[in-house]
Order: sequence, then C-alpha cells, then structure tokens
Amino acid sequence: MTHAHPLEGRVAVVTGSTSGIGLGIARALASAGADVVLNGLGEADVIEATRAALAAETGRTIRFDGANLITPEGARALVTNTIAAAGRVDILVNNAGIQFVSPIENFPEEKWDAIVALNLSAAFHTTKAAFGAMKAAGWGRIINIASAHGLIASPFKSAYVSAKHGIVGFTKTIALEGAEHGVTVNAICPGYVWTPLVDGQVDDTARARGLTREQVIRDVLLAAQPTKRFAEVEELGALAVFLSGDLARSITGTAIPVDGGWTAH
Repeated sequence: MTHAHPLEGRVAVVTGSTSGIGLGIARALASAGADVVLNGLGEADVIEATRAALAAETGRTIRFDGANLITPEGARALVTNTIAAAGRVDILVNNAGIQFVSPIENFPEEKWDAIVALNLSAAFHTTKAAFGAMKAAGWGRIINIASAHGLIASPFKSAYVSAKHGIVGFTKTIALEGAEHGVTVNAICPGYVWTPLVDGQVDDTARARGLTREQVIRDVLLAAQPTKRFAEVEELGALAVFLSGDLARSITGTAIPVDGGWTAH
C-alpha cells in the first residue's frame, strides 16, 4: 500500500457502475489501487469498452458481473462470484437504484416493488453475502449510496424516499454489528449530481415546461441546493476512497450529505 495507491491489494464491488455515479466511484477506487468488479445495465459492447478503458487507465484488474440485483439470488451471486474469482471482497459499494415519480393514489404497485427491491433489498442481500468474510478478515468497508432523500422527503417519490430512508437505517444497524470487527458501514447522501442522465433531464424538463436550460437548472433542479451547483461524480468518488481507507476506520454509522447544503434547511 502506498500514499498514491491507498487501496492497493483491495477488491471492490460497485453496483450500478456501468455509468454515472457508480462508474465514477469505480474509477476512483481503481485509481486508488483497488481491483474492481463493475455491475449494471447497458449494451454488452459498450460495457466491455468501458471495462477495458478503465483497466487500461488504472492498470487494475477490472471485471464485469451482470448479476440481476432485482432478485435476491442475483444480488448474492454478485458477491459470491467475486469471492470465487478474486478470493475476497474488501469494499462493497451499494449504488444501484431506480426512480419513479407519481402521486400515491396512482403509484403503480409494480414500480414500488421494483424500487424497494433494487434500492433497498439488494443492499441487504449483497451485504449479507459479504459481511461474514469481512468479519473473519477483520477488515471491511461497506458504502451505501443513499440520497438527500434518505434524510428528507419530497412529494410524489414515496417509494424512492422510503427506500433511501431505509438504507440510512440499514447503514446504522450494520455499522453497529461490524464495529468490533474492523468493518465500517457508511452512507453517502448526494443531492443532484451532474451525470449524462441529469443532462438529459434538463433538456426534457425545459421542453416540457417551456423554460431555458438555465432556468431549469436554477429554479427547478437546484432550487433546494443553496450552492446552486451540481455535485460532481469525482467528489463522490473521492469521498468513497477516503471512507474505504484506513484513516476512516473511526467513521462508521454515518449518513454524509453531499448536497450543496440542501439538508441544512
């Protein structure tokens, strides 16, 4: 382990990491020296190009596992496959998630079930699969990507807000279980983060509301973020690297906002 590569020799699994926040965190962990298993959706050739580029960029072993985290079996298999291939899982980042917006009286039940399954239950199954080995090794890092909506609520997002509040509670509980075994568990709670998906949402909202891009960004998306700027995936990646390192061994059971002051209101 070196100062430049504080995670040298570690193996990390990052769910929902073929794009956006998850990919940014995977890149940061690999750049810090960890071998990384990617997981997520997308076209096979695009995913392979992403995997190969990240391996070439960082010099680390980068694998892809297409396990379907909607199912308990898929979530467990992601971890057990990694242990079989790499011998260990030192760092688990539960990032995968989906969103749906609707008034409660019209909220589709299948959307509720899918959001809870991926945003909350998948983290339970991956953590359960990894936790015993982390305890036995006397070292582990679990990072759950929650949301500002894990700390506060917004209307029409009942499933998402419920799942993200659940992730924060889950984080605290497992942190207590791992505290005497060298296993830390923390949640990162982003506000709006600049990703290609959000960029597309800006244009869609501008067309739907007859606003300019600047108006959508300032008055709609960033209305609640006092800094009036998006967080960047690199910021989340840097925080994940720090939480994964030895200098963060006393930080556990926390929910850390990266939201431009949104939850300070």
